[in-house]
Amino acid sequence: MELLGLFIMYPLAALPVAGVFAVLGLRSRKALPGVVAALWAAYGVYEYLMHARVLCSGECNIRVDLLLIYPLLLLLTIAGLVSSVRRGAR
Repeated sequence: MELLGLFIMYPLAALPVAGVFAVLGLRSRKALPGVVAALWAAYGVYEYLMHARVLCSGECNIRVDLLLIYPLLLLLTIAGLVSSVRRGAR
């Protein structure tokens, strides 16, 4: 199973990722890790609602929304990591 598929099967697994970025944001005093934390938390809630069929009527096998969400989360996650590491190195 691929890593991102894990978040589809277990949507609340995104919340610990959000927690890590929240800690990074507090420690580095940068805004970007905090934004990434909020986005991961929002994605976790969104994916949970999709998994629980609240936002999806039942035929959710083709998830075109993930074509936008996953690349955005990936880019912002990398940027958040770089931002917090650069702050810590100074």
